[in-house]
Amino acid sequence: MIRIRKYLPELVYGGIDGAVTTFAVTAGVVGAGLSPSIILILGFANLFADGFSMAASNYLSVKSDVNEKNKEPLKTASATFISFLIVGAVPVLPYVGLLIFPNLFEKTFLIASVATGIAFFLVGASKAYISRNPIWLEAIETLLIGAAAAGISYYIGYLLSSFA
Repeated sequence: MIRIRKYLPELVYGGIDGAVTTFAVTAGVVGAGLSPSIILILGFANLFADGFSMAASNYLSVKSDVNEKNKEPLKTASATFISFLIVGAVPVLPYVGLLIFPNLFEKTFLIASVATGIAFFLVGASKAYISRNPIWLEAIETLLIGAAAAGISYYIGYLLSSFA
């Protein structure tokens, strides 16, 4: 438990960004009316590329702090990457489920939205241990930020759908 608390900022940061960016990709594709296969392609591409980018940025940032031990940058970067992948996969997993249950097509975005909302809420609640703000406040704030990003992406996807 002590180790998790030590890396909680990286876990929260990676988790929030993973869910926000991957859900935004999902919402943008749905808003544009594109096929679920596009969500799988862009969602997984985002998971690994953006997750790696965040981890690399974290690594370079921690490494630049001359007070940090040599192994610490790799550990914080790994925590960021793993959290990004795990929480960021939540919006895409319902679309993986379509491969097994194609009859859920009409409800997939709703399922992804609810699951991602729960993920935002839980990661936001975890953020309260860092900020020392009330759990409910951090959870609601994170949920609203994620919903706003997804709403923006959905609307942009909708506006640009004529180009698809």
